[in-house]
Amino acid sequence: MNKRNIYLDNKPLAEAKAIWHQALTEVGFFSRRPQEQIAVDLCLGRILARPVSALRSSPSYNAAAMDGIAVHFLDLANASEGNPVRLGRDRFTPVNTGNAIPEGCNAVVMIEDVHYVSDDEVELILPATPWQHVRTIGEDIVATELILPEGHQVRPIDQGAMLATGVTKVWVQCPPRAIAIPTGSELIQPGQIGQPGQIIEFNSRILAGYLNDWGAAARRGTPVPDDPDRLREAIMAAVADNDIVVLNAGASAGTRDYTSQVLSEIGRVVVHGVAIKPGKPVILAMVGEVPVIGLPGYPVSAVLTMRLFLRDMIAAFLGRDRLDSPVIEATLSRPFHSKMGVDEFVRVTLGRVGDNLMATPVGKGAGAVMSLVRADGLLTIGAGKEGIGAGEKVAIELLRPQAEVDATLVCIGSHDNIIDLLANQLHTQRPLIRISSAHVGSMGGIMAIRRGEAHLAGSHLLDESTGEYNIPYIRRFLADVPLQLINLCYREQGLLVAKGNPKNIQGFADIAEHGHLFINRQGGAGTRLLTDKCLADLKIGRERIQGYQREEYTHMSVAAAIASGSADAGMGIRAAAVALGLDFVPVAEERYDLIIPKKFLGDEKIVRVLELIRTDRAFQERILALGGYGLRDCGKVMFEQS
Repeated sequence: MNKRNIYLDNKPLAEAKAIWHQALTEVGFFSRRPQEQIAVDLCLGRILARPVSALRSSPSYNAAAMDGIAVHFLDLANASEGNPVRLGRDRFTPVNTGNAIPEGCNAVVMIEDVHYVSDDEVELILPATPWQHVRTIGEDIVATELILPEGHQVRPIDQGAMLATGVTKVWVQCPPRAIAIPTGSELIQPGQIGQPGQIIEFNSRILAGYLNDWGAAARRGTPVPDDPDRLREAIMAAVADNDIVVLNAGASAGTRDYTSQVLSEIGRVVVHGVAIKPGKPVILAMVGEVPVIGLPGYPVSAVLTMRLFLRDMIAAFLGRDRLDSPVIEATLSRPFHSKMGVDEFVRVTLGRVGDNLMATPVGKGAGAVMSLVRADGLLTIGAGKEGIGAGEKVAIELLRPQAEVDATLVCIGSHDNIIDLLANQLHTQRPLIRISSAHVGSMGGIMAIRRGEAHLAGSHLLDESTGEYNIPYIRRFLADVPLQLINLCYREQGLLVAKGNPKNIQGFADIAEHGHLFINRQGGAGTRLLTDKCLADLKIGRERIQGYQREEYTHMSVAAAIASGSADAGMGIRAAAVALGLDFVPVAEERYDLIIPKKFLGDEKIVRVLELIRTDRAFQERILALGGYGLRDCGKVMFEQS
């Protein structure tokens, strides 16, 4: 019978870290410091295990610092324009930069100050000073002088300095040997075709990559199935050859999560369960004197818990300072609710809009790996808070360079696949510029513009009373904002259905009559408003649409639900149907515009966007290739208000 795990602990983060540090100290993890001697040519990026001193002076001889002639400075003591001094060939020697200074000389006169009377005689009108334009012995460094201290991470310039002073080999810290072992019988390798319930194994690539990035020498282990005996064998083999063992998945409380059980049998579980979100079921254990960390299976949980418990641990093993990321202050764009008693780590996107650096939370799911791909930083909400309100100042730990954050164009509003094309093309032309897009629906975009949280917003709001797109909503909600409404495209909206339309869905009447499963867009989305208008026109009550309350935030998410069979139909754009091989039942053509405050029209990021949509024919062809788009007004100002 399978034993279900229980969390042995739910310790506060600070306490768990302290307990773990104590356990590592007791087994001597931080004092091991293995060393190896390697060639200076191979030591780039390594941590010096011993100080490095010069074996010889640099330069090791008196060297000319300029092209010219070597002289004795006293021979020119009285030289002036009114009293030029002539020197014969026995009193000067031509030299080039780097040449040794001849015996009897102690200065160099630059070639541009030398007048050759003949091949063997020169005339000079300027006096010289002792050792002018001469690099004297040891000017750079003197033999036995310290070049680099212990614990220094070697840079290219450091390699040059060591080689210049005769050092060809150095002692460096050996990085901790680490292995990331994925567990689970459901795992298949990238490139394999899986069945429902099978999962592509990619976590070990992520984990080993971060371990290497933090200074370990990490590799990936062979996936281990859900079998306690096989898991025990894998752990014992890994412990024999590594300084750190990382197990991915099997740390939770499922009937096939054996990690805690096995580690308790062959070692000591120090902590199981930490009051953090995501990442609660993390296991910190010792097998002999080797630390073994059991990470949750969800990729976001795995990465964040590894950052908390492994990053500084590796730095300490190497004798380095903590690898703290830069922290900056930002304004939270919308409220975020958190659970009391838990330290929560929230992924956010960042963008500087006017004078404000805005932080917008992205997906909360522990399995949403794209939330980490898109994240610019991490917001920590302490265990003593239930959340943070919109507009509050917050500290953000940066996950990407601040220069990239400052060059980010913030687009909030309705989702369209063109925004993704635009982001890629813009980044290709101007690598520093990124588009950070939040798909919150057209009304969400209008509110973001109103609050000063976005450079632009995508919108396709249809006013039922006038039949006009976007303008009535702008007049109602953005009356005081000087702006331009610029068309991006016209697009076909309709019902997305399975390939071949096996249920012969021709409209909302069929969905209501036959009880087909529908998937909706979120409230405030233009597509949601179009759906409601269609139902109202047909006099179909929302309660008759099974799945009306089930919501997604993008056209592609709706399409994915239908492609997977979890829904029969949903409203979306033709391009989403084309992308996932679905059928499309046309309902309406709609106008999709960009709302841009006038104060940003001169911003380079906006200038580039408008140039792209107005003049780049190749880009427009790529839009048309998506299917279901019209560009007759692309780039045209549809409305303007001061």
